[in-house]
Amino acid sequence: MPFGCTVDADTRTEIKGWRRSVTIYEQGLGKQAANFTPQTPLSFIERTAAVYPDKLAVVHGSVRRTWAQTYQRARRLASALEKRGIGLGDTVAVMLPNTPPMVEAHFGVPMSGAVLNALNTRLDADALAFMLDHSESKVVIVDREFSVVMRNAIAKSGRKFIVIDVDDPEYTGGGESIGEIDYETMLAQADPDFAWKMPDDEWQAICLNYTSGTTGNPKGVVYHHRGAYTNAISNILEWDMPRHPIYLWTLPMFHCNGWCFPWTLAARAGVNICLRKVEAQTIFDLIRKEKVTHYCGAPIVQSMLVNAPAELKKGINHSVKAMVAGAAPPAAMIEGMEGLGFDLTHVYGLTEVYGPAAVCAKHDEWNELDIGERARLNARQGVRYHLQQAVTVLNPETMQPVPCDGETMGEIMFRGNITMKGYLKNDKATQEAFSGGWFHTGDLAVIYPDGYVKIKDRSKDIIISGGENISSIEVEDVLYRHPAVLAAAVVAKPDVKWGETPCAFVEIKSEATVTDAEIIAHCKKHLAGFKVPRTVVFGVLPKTSTGKIQKFELRKRVA
Repeated sequence: MPFGCTVDADTRTEIKGWRRSVTIYEQGLGKQAANFTPQTPLSFIERTAAVYPDKLAVVHGSVRRTWAQTYQRARRLASALEKRGIGLGDTVAVMLPNTPPMVEAHFGVPMSGAVLNALNTRLDADALAFMLDHSESKVVIVDREFSVVMRNAIAKSGRKFIVIDVDDPEYTGGGESIGEIDYETMLAQADPDFAWKMPDDEWQAICLNYTSGTTGNPKGVVYHHRGAYTNAISNILEWDMPRHPIYLWTLPMFHCNGWCFPWTLAARAGVNICLRKVEAQTIFDLIRKEKVTHYCGAPIVQSMLVNAPAELKKGINHSVKAMVAGAAPPAAMIEGMEGLGFDLTHVYGLTEVYGPAAVCAKHDEWNELDIGERARLNARQGVRYHLQQAVTVLNPETMQPVPCDGETMGEIMFRGNITMKGYLKNDKATQEAFSGGWFHTGDLAVIYPDGYVKIKDRSKDIIISGGENISSIEVEDVLYRHPAVLAAAVVAKPDVKWGETPCAFVEIKSEATVTDAEIIAHCKKHLAGFKVPRTVVFGVLPKTSTGKIQKFELRKRVA
């Protein structure tokens, strides 16, 4: 029976009775050093450096480092931070692209007892200043590319920071020193054998990530060692990831700590192929040269690769696994990835659940279906990650499961270890998010008889036209199936008669031409009349640094 369907009263009674019967096994059998260790992803790099010291860990241009060297550099970073008075509960902010220092920060910062706050490299000085103040950061590690915006953010903050410069030889775009010491100089002066400690409590904070809120200040999401450890392992299980995978960093490490993959790769003794900038040619070149086996990215990244010129795609003859996350990747993109020969795994999550915490687990029998039906099944958000307790769809008012009929909408909710500690300094928001014993995502969805969840919309994105609910995602999926469409977003446009009608914002492929009448005619073939956009607006869509379309900006245009 899929989780979320009703559990009968007799079963509940049996569960309660079982819980009472095992209490005798708690008598005199407590936790001690011999039988209990707090779970932390820091243990992964310690083991891998011991077992596979000479295996390649990091590739960045001409830089190629082993796991022994990477572990040593992480310990040097922890040592350097401790020398500067940084310890348990302090915040270390980093403004770094996907380069070796960013990989090292995911280990070295928490090894010192501090909390890593990976800043979004696309933010402006005001937003960054808020985060530095709110997190009470004491150290800021800055790549030269971002020196100007960080100097301004530090000035706006008014706090005093230890500022450390990172001068990446692969970057030639300018920038300047704004810190008191260079990163490499600092590491050279630190202890390579630093005796870091495991956390005393796995509930201890390991990272802080700020949500990309569309109104007001962003919320600070606090991760714990247990959750990071758990999700890192779940990533391995969902992907059947073998030892020594070669992973390309197309996903920003500042985004949910790269979905916990810095720790996953340490656990599997994999290779971090660093990438400063997401460009189709560079990605395909690295996949060919380094024999990349795995990468992650938002739908916009996958679409960029699918729509790249044919000559860029030549010469990739090995297996490549891609992981995509988003509210609902369009069927056309899923079809395109299959055409490219990449094996696509669709995951779903939010910052509050460490990135992905649900997966559209595939079934062998799906391979016998036509590509359209496979795409429909793979577009669902799916089922819980192996090590997440539950994902389900509940009525947010009654907190009861909706029928598993694929039609009745409710809110997606998570529960389990792969869920944040809460929001930093925001008890009210934390309590609201965990109301009723579940984490509320704000995503509206249905659940199918097989237990798979499918998003229909964000609660704020539902369009109500003449009393009828229209899923913007359903309309977007149809738009993406038009061969000229590169990106699409649908929002509600005020209407005197209907209250609201769908307005489609469409970004077309560079070589394509299409009219609004052709787009509307295409939609009429696949949608009920009331769901068809009344207005089509062409142009480049506003996006976040992680590739998500900023619908709040589009709403402003039609308000």
